Amino acid sequence: MTPQPPAAVDLNSDLGEGFGAWRLGDDEAMLGLVTSANVACGFHAGDPRTLLATCETAARRGVAVGAQVSYRDLAGFGRRFIDYDPDDLVADLLYQLAALDGLARTSGGRVRYVKPHGALYNAVVTHEVQARAVVEAVRRYDPGLPVLGLAGSALLRVAGAAGLRTVAEAFADRAYTPEGGLVPRGREGAVLHDPAVVAERVVRMVTTGEVAAADGTLLPVLVDSVCVHGDTPGAVDMARAVRAALERAGVRIAAFAGAE
Repeated sequence: MTPQPPAAVDLNSDLGEGFGAWRLGDDEAMLGLVTSANVACGFHAGDPRTLLATCETAARRGVAVGAQVSYRDLAGFGRRFIDYDPDDLVADLLYQLAALDGLARTSGGRVRYVKPHGALYNAVVTHEVQARAVVEAVRRYDPGLPVLGLAGSALLRVAGAAGLRTVAEAFADRAYTPEGGLVPRGREGAVLHDPAVVAERVVRMVTTGEVAAADGTLLPVLVDSVCVHGDTPGAVDMARAVRAALERAGVRIAAFAGAE
């Protein structure tokens, strides 16, 4: 059965990923286009000054801030799997949540939701132990925080069973496997770059509830939020094209978690 399109869709992007003198993406421009910002928490990217500035700009723009928690892997940008002891992972996630929430609160906002990053995001699609660790950290910090993740993932299933609100995410600029996962970044065609192609694809996902996998297989997809990666080349043009296409299609764009 094809999922029904949502009444409104959220646009999110991974932001705050610069570090010191190194800038990654155009956060200022992206915060003018998206409705939710997945802000790094310092473990895969983001120094305190960058994270504070990102939270301040998000608060001014009315963009909801989410904690993009990750493995402790600054050198690998959080894109390498780590076989954590579950208690260590829970503690690391709580540390990140509390740090970003403190910065967000001093900026006039607060953390509104949680989304894993990189290898952790991919792991908790099927890794039950790490999915439970993420859910435990959210439950212990604030059980009112929604969890943003891939539709059909172990993370959303475990989070839902624990009574947490779950938000299903689709990716504008990533190719899907026939099984509904994401094509690994190291493979050709894993990341999409043409704004027009991406925008058309997103409208199809949102309005028909389906997406074409890398091999052409049509997959049902539940879309509460659409991610446009902030570090993808041409990310701003892509986000602008996606937003304009959705609006032309009559889709209402709104954050799933209020920014106020």
